[in-house]
Amino acid sequence: MTTNVRESSPLPATAIPEGCVDWSGEHTRVWAGAVVPRWVPVRPRHWAVELAVWCAVPAAFGLLATTDLPPDLVALLPLQVVWWLWRPEAVRFSAPALIVLVAVRGTALPWPVPVCAALLVLASVTATELRARARARQRHSALAATDGVTAVPPDADGPVRRGGLFFKFGAGMAVPGVVLLATSGLWHAADDRRLAVAEGLFTLGLALTLLLSGALGRRRAVTLRAAPAPVLRVLVGKDEHEDAVIYATDDTEALRPLFTIATRAVGDDEGEGDGDDKDDEAAREELEELLDAHPPRDPAPLREAVLYGTPYDGAEILLFTAPEKPGEPPVTQWSTGPVRPLPEGDARRRLAREERAAVRAARDEELAATVRAGTTVVPVRRWRAGPVDWLASFLTMLWCAGYFLLGVDDSLWFQGLLLLTGLLCAVRVPVKLRWRVTADRTGIWLNRLRAPRHVPWDDLRSVRRESFELQLRVRDGDDWSVAAPRWPWLQRRRQLVHPYDALAAELAAMIADPALRPTGESEEKERGRPLWPFAVGLGIAWIAVLVTRWLS
Repeated sequence: MTTNVRESSPLPATAIPEGCVDWSGEHTRVWAGAVVPRWVPVRPRHWAVELAVWCAVPAAFGLLATTDLPPDLVALLPLQVVWWLWRPEAVRFSAPALIVLVAVRGTALPWPVPVCAALLVLASVTATELRARARARQRHSALAATDGVTAVPPDADGPVRRGGLFFKFGAGMAVPGVVLLATSGLWHAADDRRLAVAEGLFTLGLALTLLLSGALGRRRAVTLRAAPAPVLRVLVGKDEHEDAVIYATDDTEALRPLFTIATRAVGDDEGEGDGDDKDDEAAREELEELLDAHPPRDPAPLREAVLYGTPYDGAEILLFTAPEKPGEPPVTQWSTGPVRPLPEGDARRRLAREERAAVRAARDEELAATVRAGTTVVPVRRWRAGPVDWLASFLTMLWCAGYFLLGVDDSLWFQGLLLLTGLLCAVRVPVKLRWRVTADRTGIWLNRLRAPRHVPWDDLRSVRRESFELQLRVRDGDDWSVAAPRWPWLQRRRQLVHPYDALAAELAAMIADPALRPTGESEEKERGRPLWPFAVGLGIAWIAVLVTRWLS
C-alpha cells in the first residue's frame, strides 16, 4: 500500500508444500473484483458492531417509550440491524420471522411499522444475498488459483481455541436475559412488564448472536484442520490494528491489499495454567512494551507466506509465514477472525490513511524535538484543564440533560437509567473540568476524586495522545486518561497544536531524559485538591432535580 517497503522476507523452500503456486496475476484480479456494492457491510470491525449495539439499545428504549409496539417486535427490529452487520447467516432465518410477526400483528400496528419492517427486511436480505454470491465467486476463483494442490496445515493436531471467548461472553449475557424474562411478571405496572420482556428478549438475542459466532468460528476451524487444505503462496504485511494484510505475490510494493484478517501465532497462549509466574510476568512485560511503543514511521516489511484454506468473505485460514527476524523459524498463524475483503475504494482509503499517519508521525517527531530543545528546567511544572476540557464537560452535561429532556417514559426502569446517567456525569465532569498534572523531581502528581496520587518517574511507562484521549501509562497498570474533542483538519489548516499533544510531548521528553525533569518538590496546594466534594455536589443536585420531576 506504499512504495516505501523493504524487500520481502523469504520463506525457506522446505516450508513450502510441493506444487504450491503463487497467488497473482489474473486470479487475484478476478478475486478482488468479486466484491459487493459499497453500501453492503462486509465484516465490520468489532468497534463498529459495538457501536451498532449501543445504538440499538437506545433505539429499543425509544420504541418502547414512544410507541405501543409489542415487546417482541421492539427487540427484533434492532437485532435485525445487528445481524445484518455482524451475522448475515442469521438474516435468512430472522427475516421470515420478522415478516410473520408483523403479519400476525398487522391489524394492531400503525402503518409506518410494517413499512419500516419491510424496508429493513428488504435491505438486509438483499445485502445478505449479494454477499453470498460474492463469496461464491471468491471461493471459485481461489480454488481455481490453487491448481488443485492441497497440504495438511501445520499444527493441525493442536488445540482448537477458536470461539471460546464468544462462548463465555454469550453464556454470561444469556443469564440476565433469562432472568429478565422469568421475572417480568413480578412487576406491578404494565409498562414495566413490557420493558422487562423487551429487554430480556433483546439481551437474549445478543447472547445467542455471540454463541452463534463462537459456534460458526469453531466449526470452520475444525473443518480446516480435519483434511488437507488448498494452499497458495502470498505476501503478508501488517496494518495499524496488527492484523495480517494479504497481498498477491507480484504486488511487492504493497499497492493493492486483497483482504485483512486477525491472527494468533501458535505458542502465544501456550503455557496457560502451568503456574509459571516468571513466564506470565515476561509476557505481561512484553505486552506493556508493545503498548508503549509508538507506531513505526515506516511500514513493516512484507513476508512470504503459505496460505492454507480457501480465502473468501468470512472464511477461516492459516498462514505459515517467514519470521520477522532473520534466523528464527517460520511462524504458524491461525485466524482468530473472518477474512475481510478490501474493495478498491477501501484499499485507496487505507493507502491515504497510511500516508497521513506517516505525516503525523513526522510531525510528532518534529514537535517532540522542538519541545525537547525549548524545555527549560524549572522547580515544579504544572498542567491543568483548559478550554478543550471545558468543552468536553459541556458536551457531557448536554448528553445527560438530553436524557432528562427526552425522557417521556416514567417507568421505574427509565427512572433508574436517569439516576445512573446523572451520577456517572457527576463523577466524570469534575475530572474533566479540574484535572491537574504536577511534575516535580520525585515524579508526577495526579489529582483525583480522592487524595492526589503520586507516580514516581521510574513507574511512568509512556504518555501519548491517542485519538481523543490523553493516556498516561503506569507500570502497576492503574493508568490515567482524560478525553477532549479535537479537529485535525482545523489544526492542520491553522497550524495549531492540540494541548494534549503539547503536554504529551513535554512529559514524554521528561520521562526519556532525566535532565529535563523539575528540580524542586511540589507543595500540597500545588498538587490539586480532591475532587469528591465537587462530585458529591453535582450528584445531590441531580438527585434533587429528579425527585422534583417525579413528585410533580
